[in-house]
Amino acid sequence: MIFDHRTYTCRPGTLAKQLALYDQHGRAIQEKHLGAPVLYGFGETGPLNTYIHVWAYDSAADREQRRAVMAADPDWQAFLAKSAEAGYLIAQENRILTAVPWFTPKR
Repeated sequence: MIFDHRTYTCRPGTLAKQLALYDQHGRAIQEKHLGAPVLYGFGETGPLNTYIHVWAYDSAADREQRRAVMAADPDWQAFLAKSAEAGYLIAQENRILTAVPWFTPKR
């Protein structure tokens, strides 16, 4: 099992707006293709104006396939356009993590 850990940084004062935009226009589409996230939260310490989401996949191939189908979805493309137009995001960092053998996440 692998985890896709994504950290997004928003312009100061726009985090709530970006999260609302995602909730209204992106979340259902993303969950349709990727399933429910393992975690969706925002930073309270460390870098500010950030939110994080973590997705679980059976393998790198599973991740690649599910994300490709999502990327081709016109509704996802519409959300990405709305997000870009809003201009709240200023940075993104992705990490692929591998679970230790004895860890079994709750899905």
